[in-house]
Amino acid sequence: MAIDLNKCTGCSACVTACQAENNVPWVGEGQVTMGRDMGWIRLERYYEEGAIDASRAGPVDVRFLPMICQHCGNAPCEPVCPVFATYHTPDGINTQVYNRCVGTRYCANNCPYKVRVFNWYSYTDEEPVREGLGHIPEPLNWQLNPDVTVRENGVMEKCSFCIHRIRDHQNQAAVEGSTITDGQVITACQQSCPAEAIVFGNIRDSGSRVAQASHDERAYRVLDELINTQPAVSYLKKVTFHEVDSGEH
Repeated sequence: MAIDLNKCTGCSACVTACQAENNVPWVGEGQVTMGRDMGWIRLERYYEEGAIDASRAGPVDVRFLPMICQHCGNAPCEPVCPVFATYHTPDGINTQVYNRCVGTRYCANNCPYKVRVFNWYSYTDEEPVREGLGHIPEPLNWQLNPDVTVRENGVMEKCSFCIHRIRDHQNQAAVEGSTITDGQVITACQQSCPAEAIVFGNIRDSGSRVAQASHDERAYRVLDELINTQPAVSYLKKVTFHEVDSGEH
């Protein structure tokens, strides 16, 4: 995946689409204040004030960065799991076996990107015990995506690169005896982005859009140079040019 920060406007459409697509619970304001937010995408905001010189300050620049699971090739979360609930698939996706997870949270502690969340929510409780937690009343339960399993209280979860969409296209291609073309698999966040800032595809295909974006001169991988996590997500730096006031009018 590649995300162009020049195009990202911080609208949070990707966050909402991810929640709906993957049956991620809305836990409520009270739970968020206790650090129990369960969103798989965290929209980070950075403010930068450009100094023209020692006496003059430039305009304030706002930078948005959608932080998701980086699906690291050298993932720190994988070796610390005592039950091997998190592992690497042959096609390079860091995935999670929910039925195997026992909720130790070692993976979250070892993740340098802090993109793994603990599920405090229960879909089976008939009565909400705490604010934002508990049973989904009918007919709201029909909004759940049938292609994605719901997770029970006590397991870790995170971005899956919409693996159900990937497997659906792979199975369809196998039946038809065809191959998946570039741009055929679209993640929920990519589909919802109005600025088309997100590109997803096969990084091993040198002709794909994501491969070309990852080799762009603006491309970088978060923390890769420091801890060698080998992320599968590339970010394209935001570049802004401000006209300098010369003082002459």
